[in-house]
Amino acid sequence: MSGRTAFRFVLVIGVLSFFADLTYEGARSVLGPYLAVLGASAFVIGVVTGIGELLGYGLRLASGRLADATQRYWPITISGYVVQMASVPLLALTSNWPEAAALIILERVGKAIRNPPRDVMLSHAAKRVGGFGYVFGIHEAMDQFGAMFGPLAVAAVLAGHGDYHRAFAVLLIPAAANLTLVVVASRLYPDPRNMEEGAKDGAGERLPPIYWTYLAGAALVAAGFADYPLIAYHFDKAHVVPGEWIAVFYAIAMAVSGTGSLVFGRLFDRFGFKVLVGLTAVTAAFAPLVFLGDFRVALVGAVVWGIGMGVHESIIPAAVAPMVAAGRRATAFGLFTAGYGVAWFLGSAAIGFLYERSIPATVAFCVVLQLAAVPTFLWVGRHRDAGR
Repeated sequence: MSGRTAFRFVLVIGVLSFFADLTYEGARSVLGPYLAVLGASAFVIGVVTGIGELLGYGLRLASGRLADATQRYWPITISGYVVQMASVPLLALTSNWPEAAALIILERVGKAIRNPPRDVMLSHAAKRVGGFGYVFGIHEAMDQFGAMFGPLAVAAVLAGHGDYHRAFAVLLIPAAANLTLVVVASRLYPDPRNMEEGAKDGAGERLPPIYWTYLAGAALVAAGFADYPLIAYHFDKAHVVPGEWIAVFYAIAMAVSGTGSLVFGRLFDRFGFKVLVGLTAVTAAFAPLVFLGDFRVALVGAVVWGIGMGVHESIIPAAVAPMVAAGRRATAFGLFTAGYGVAWFLGSAAIGFLYERSIPATVAFCVVLQLAAVPTFLWVGRHRDAGR
């Protein structure tokens, strides 16, 4: 296949991801306050979102292995999108926090099912388009622009005197658009593996040591990164950000994440792990800004948090692909994000626990774990460059 065909494939996947993120990130922008309205505490919110991330990342191990074993990337991807897109509008029918929590977790399960095979399909287009960082950066940019418009749509409903249930119901529209497009994409590009000619299969190979070291560093980043529902809960409880502005802050963060992803991907392809090291150090500042600042400082914190999300969703997965052979990529993506998810769950639960006792301790926990990943990324970068 030509580079133009590969580029069109990346754009098509980006568009369907735009509608997916518009749907679920629109909901996630207000999940913290919504759960609080239903009677959930900060600890419950931290645990619910943590379990969601645990399953949302942990189940990718099974999804990745299944994708490598069957090579049926599209059916697995489509089934994941169906589960995820159905879960969000159903929040409109919930009346207590356990019901809402079940759907929040189910939405993460759907994402777990579809991500590894989708990421592998994207990786097959990378060499023809311009590099792993660039491809994942393009995809993440479109992904996060959806994540910007979703919260804005929810904020518009709330500002128009609608309630949370009505806002969730409106998200049925982009959910339906996503499911339509993913079916169309599977028909237009039935076998994306054809885009990467001459790739080493390596199906029976073990994952290299550098992969495991990189996973350890990424796990530290994940554990120290607060999820937005808890941040939104803090904004609301501390009266730092008015209710309708909480979703707007999230939209701004997603816009920064999407725009930054394009730049970060290009810089990563050119300069390697130095970019990841620098951005990790910068994003460690999100915690004191969002948890200790007033309205303006919290806005800066949301921007820095958005930069961190861009790093998590573009550079971090892009770095995995060239570490392993093509025939092991789905397993590598799945296993990597499984470990990432376990760390995210443990970190989210710890952050929620600490928040109810001491906000300064919460901030210290986040900053220390984020910065602890920097030496690991430096080591991985040196050894990856030496092995080229």
